[in-house]
Amino acid sequence: MDLAWDDARTRKFTSTLGLITSDGPWGPNIMCAEWSRHISYSPSIMLLNLHAVDATADNILKSREFGINLAAENQAQLCSAAGGSTGKQVDKIGLLKALGAEFYAAKKIRAPMLKGASMNAECKLVKSEMVGDHVMFVGELVEISADPNLESLLYHQGKYWKLGEQIPRPPQEIIDKAKALVEKYRKKQQA
Repeated sequence: MDLAWDDARTRKFTSTLGLITSDGPWGPNIMCAEWSRHISYSPSIMLLNLHAVDATADNILKSREFGINLAAENQAQLCSAAGGSTGKQVDKIGLLKALGAEFYAAKKIRAPMLKGASMNAECKLVKSEMVGDHVMFVGELVEISADPNLESLLYHQGKYWKLGEQIPRPPQEIIDKAKALVEKYRKKQQA
């Protein structure tokens, strides 16, 4: 089954936005990627899914490293600018600097890192694989920092959002009932 990128059924997902930095044959570059995730704690592994034709994909394949800078709530304009053009035709680092973004030198990779992000992760490429119409990049985390005072920007239904009201945990009696039901429905161990 194929779905269009703007299919309403796929817009039910909510995600953070990674401002992905790289440095390779297309020079220092930044792009906005909705599909950037932390997928393992030990070792700490990050995952990206990018179009194979992106300058960032080419940079990562050649340099074997990348940065994930989770956009903070006040960085929606940077996400739109970084995602609205290709690094093959536009100096997007220069573009974002003209919009007020600041960058700093990474500690363990060549790619620049974005100041003011809620989280900055430096990754070394472990594996890449074509999956559907995107390249999946798996990177081992080699350096990370996070600002406890910044919340991550969210993306849902094609729009930017910030976290709202916290949903409280269920009352203790509901939690206790669920635990009791787990025991009632526990499967018998097979020999």
